[in-house]
Amino acid sequence: MSAPEESLDLSRVAAQAAVDKFAQEVIGLDVSELVVITDVFLVCSGDSERQVSAIVDGIEEALLTERRRKPLRREGERDARWVLLDYGDIVVHVQHAEDRAFYALERLWRDAPVIDLQIDEDPTADRKS
Repeated sequence: MSAPEESLDLSRVAAQAAVDKFAQEVIGLDVSELVVITDVFLVCSGDSERQVSAIVDGIEEALLTERRRKPLRREGERDARWVLLDYGDIVVHVQHAEDRAFYALERLWRDAPVIDLQIDEDPTADRKS
């Protein structure tokens, strides 16, 4: 059993929003078989605290405007080194590149299948909504 389509859809919207704000190494992990609290971990990173904040803002705005979803919980915004956005179905981790290398969530959750996020890697490309 894999993550429900709604969770995958939310992950794709959030991933595209992250890429649009120049997030790096955007990856989705299907953790639905490994944990009971969520279906997907979306992990991405930025080079500075300012960029981490911009990525978080972009994800929140996209999920609110495109899917009418607000995070249930937010953590780490003050330091902007590792911000967690909990949407229930998905949990988004936006990390500073240094923290991401140190904590290596992908290695920690290496048993989770990687999700095809179907994102347009060029944030400057024109897209139709």
